[in-house]
Amino acid sequence: MIAFIPARGGSKGLPGKNIKPLNGKPLIAYAIDAAKASKYIDRVIVTTDDEEIAAVAKQYGAEVPFMRPAELASDTATAVDVYIHASEFVMNETGEPVDKFMVLLPTAPLRTTAHIDGAVEAFNQHGADTLISVTEAETPPSWYMNMDGRGCIANAGFGMKGAIVNNRQVNDAYYIPNGAIYILDYKLLKEKRTYYSDNTYGYVMSRIESIDIDNIDDFEYAQFLMNKR
Repeated sequence: MIAFIPARGGSKGLPGKNIKPLNGKPLIAYAIDAAKASKYIDRVIVTTDDEEIAAVAKQYGAEVPFMRPAELASDTATAVDVYIHASEFVMNETGEPVDKFMVLLPTAPLRTTAHIDGAVEAFNQHGADTLISVTEAETPPSWYMNMDGRGCIANAGFGMKGAIVNNRQVNDAYYIPNGAIYILDYKLLKEKRTYYSDNTYGYVMSRIESIDIDNIDDFEYAQFLMNKR
């Protein structure tokens, strides 16, 4: 299976985050190293518009066989189009179809090779169309509130079951994508422009393993967790 690592140069929340040193090595290197050590990943390809990111990716053993077009590196570019572009480049390069592929966001440095291998094994075991890594949501949807202009609050309507009256422990478990691992289907992306089907499997990771770096606070928390370990 091919692993694509998307890493564009522009980042408003934390400029330069994809190659910012974290615990001694660039952030993107964690995704590259984890993928290269996987027994299921044949190629690790970084898709980027940034020459500095490309150089760092190559230094850590990833392929950068193309530079991402500018229109796919803007704030308005969709991830779906980025993955379709990468898949079609590989298909044109090799002459072979790309059916399923993995996406590893570089902003999840606590995702490991064991997670990658476990996700592939779960995907195969369940005969899934796609797989999305998730973590349990900290807050049940029924706890969300709206506030009016007077400051009065009311349930936002995301399911009244249980609402505030129940303890957290008796609410249903809910899960949110954590951005660490995606196994996607090229045809589904191309035709339906979605990651999800009726046969999308969730791969559960802990909240700590699911940290997703978007700003300096996330970055410093990841640094803390790595030093603690």
